[in-house]
Amino acid sequence: MRLGVLIALISGLLAGTAHAQADSPRATYVTLVLQAFAAKVECPGTDVAYQDLLQKAQEMHLPDGTTEQVRKAIAFMHTGGKMGERGDDTLMKEVAIATQSTDFDQRRLGMASWCETQKTSLAGLIRTKQ
Repeated sequence: MRLGVLIALISGLLAGTAHAQADSPRATYVTLVLQAFAAKVECPGTDVAYQDLLQKAQEMHLPDGTTEQVRKAIAFMHTGGKMGERGDDTLMKEVAIATQSTDFDQRRLGMASWCETQKTSLAGLIRTKQ
């Protein structure tokens, strides 16, 4: 019973954060970048198409330098501050939310299925290593 309540609570929180993220183009972009780098690390034979990330930021009308700020903030959070640079509080919250939702999806789908899903949803942002 408690597990069901906890699952419902987490689902509600994730749905709320997904809605909040949809309101912010940068938050959406943070999720795309995080998922692309997660795919590089977690999915064998996958690499990030960095130039395409830059182009996607331009298409989303994000300020110059956004890709580097996001990359550094992700690295900072995922290495405990050993790499990258801490971003502003809003960016760090966006990275945390993207991390939580990505982790949730990976556990829910299983890593093999998650990797297959990313090939489609991140087409153009990730590539097969050559």
